[in-house]
Amino acid sequence: MFKVNDNYLKLPGSYLFSTIGKKVSAYSAAHPEAKIIRLGIGDVTQPLAPAIIEALHSAVDEMGKAETFHGYAPDLGYEFLRNAIAEQDYKARGCEISADEIFVSDGAKCDCGNIQEIFSLDNRIAVCDPVYPVYVDSNVMAGRTGTYDSGTETWSDVIYMPCTADNGFAPELPSKTPDLIYLCFPNNPTGAAIGKAQLQEWVDYANKVGAVILYDAAYEAYISEPDVPHSIYECEGARTCAIEFRSFSKNAGFTGVRLGFTVIPKELKAGDVSLHALWARRHGTKYNGAPYIVQKAGAAVYTEAGREQLKKQVAYYMNNARYIYEGLKEAGYTVSGGVNAPYIWLKAPNGMTSWEFFDYLLEKVNVVGTPGSGFGPSGETYFRLTAFGTYENTVEAVDRIKNMKL
Repeated sequence: MFKVNDNYLKLPGSYLFSTIGKKVSAYSAAHPEAKIIRLGIGDVTQPLAPAIIEALHSAVDEMGKAETFHGYAPDLGYEFLRNAIAEQDYKARGCEISADEIFVSDGAKCDCGNIQEIFSLDNRIAVCDPVYPVYVDSNVMAGRTGTYDSGTETWSDVIYMPCTADNGFAPELPSKTPDLIYLCFPNNPTGAAIGKAQLQEWVDYANKVGAVILYDAAYEAYISEPDVPHSIYECEGARTCAIEFRSFSKNAGFTGVRLGFTVIPKELKAGDVSLHALWARRHGTKYNGAPYIVQKAGAAVYTEAGREQLKKQVAYYMNNARYIYEGLKEAGYTVSGGVNAPYIWLKAPNGMTSWEFFDYLLEKVNVVGTPGSGFGPSGETYFRLTAFGTYENTVEAVDRIKNMKL
């Protein structure tokens, strides 16, 4: 008789954003008259930029002609896109990353979840707490996290690095030595960022203890402060200890188009084994490549018109972030984030738990956010709001919260 992967049965509840969706759907069904404003999931709302739309239309036309039709994409992605990424995302910032070290995919979430497949099950992971749930959940599915303690909401074989107000929501080097270190900066969910000197400490530490840093840079386009690095490869020694994930979802609005990439330098090895070669083998076996149409759209991101148009989109969302931050601070909330990332991290008022505040906001003012406890135990009593809504909805949501009686 067939058997299932028992590790899936260890996962507590459903995926965080699925739970939120079910709660909101149930409330909406019971209150059809309610105008619900969603500032929970980090989904963009602005339409694709004109340069991207033009590239999509052109690529569709190409696919309709025999002489310009494209089938399966090359394993790593089309050279025109990988070359643009290497030149503008890396070499322009002084990072020596070549096009053949870039693996194009359908998004950073998949890559962040799948990367663990090339590592042994006895590797121990370290994660920020709070943390993007995919990092932990994908390792639970693989059987790498040990047993779950429902009281503390922690896994026995996971090293948690608390990110609290006391340390500026940035992790400190762990007391126990990990093999795989997940870092996300600018951070989801807290919106925190770290300077180059701080990131260099992590690179030096990883090289010293023989760990690999899995660096999620999905929000680098939102960085506004000059000392905050856009890539871990801006740090000396990162090529021998770091894998970087990037996404087109937040910088170019590709949440519904799907495109991302992972960078694995050829110097990164476990003994004599190249992680670049392992990921290439996995990529070629399990993935047939992002569509030509989508990769052409991705290349448009790097054109002069694309860059200018997307700067305006990022500025639009960061204007929302400023409005949320300033409005909630004016209302007496303890808030952070919103400077280098499109997320606002706030303390739930009056001693509420994060889910109690979620329910209160939904029921009293019909605003949806994300409970901090869904990101890990250190997220309890905190709450995340996203700046990815429309400006009009953002203003209305903040005004509703400011006028809310607690």
